[in-house]
Amino acid sequence: MIVAYRHEDGTVEEVSAGDLSALEAAAVEDVLGSTWQEIEQRLREKDPTAMRAIIWAGRRREDADLDFATFDLPQAGRRLRVGYERYEIDDILTAVLESSLAKSEDASMELAQQHLRNSAYRRSDVDAALEALGKGHLARRRPASED
Repeated sequence: MIVAYRHEDGTVEEVSAGDLSALEAAAVEDVLGSTWQEIEQRLREKDPTAMRAIIWAGRRREDADLDFATFDLPQAGRRLRVGYERYEIDDILTAVLESSLAKSEDASMELAQQHLRNSAYRRSDVDAALEALGKGHLARRRPASED
């Protein structure tokens, strides 16, 4: 998942949880007292402390001594955002498609794409993933500015 923080000047800082190194991920586990699977769930639930920890891990690349206990993100409730990355969308849609085909159901694919549109970092990634799976007819044509 990508966690983004929009600064007061409008610039957006993005950190991909999937791109963290093993040591960075372990540091996030340590400060949150959670396993990585629990952290991923917390991110899906848009937990602000988990999102803050991912941004903190990204910032530690520049400042290794950054202390999580005092690391703050002003107006986090309004400025933090989290969403699925394209590879995660691909994985989810592939699993749903395989399950749907096995059961001859189309409803689960419709539900999955609705969920992913609400949870994707870039909504256009959902359409691209649908196209790649041969389900382009389910894609919504939107201007790129709606991402």
